[in-house]
Amino acid sequence: MLYDKISSLAGERGLSIYRLEKDAELSKGSISKWNKNIPSADRIQKVAKLLGVTVDSLLEEYNT
Repeated sequence: MLYDKISSLAGERGLSIYRLEKDAELSKGSISKWNKNIPSADRIQKVAKLLGVTVDSLLEEYNT
């Protein structure tokens, strides 16, 4: 799921979900809801950029 993938990547980079949300200018707790609701492309783009990955790599499981 999207949140799980983001959480794993963030952990590998020493970032918290809170820090990602803050740096991406997202509301607190918004990323944790991404397992149930797919966010807008611009939100995914911001998080992907902060994690140093592509949007495609974040969404990979949804494309298969």
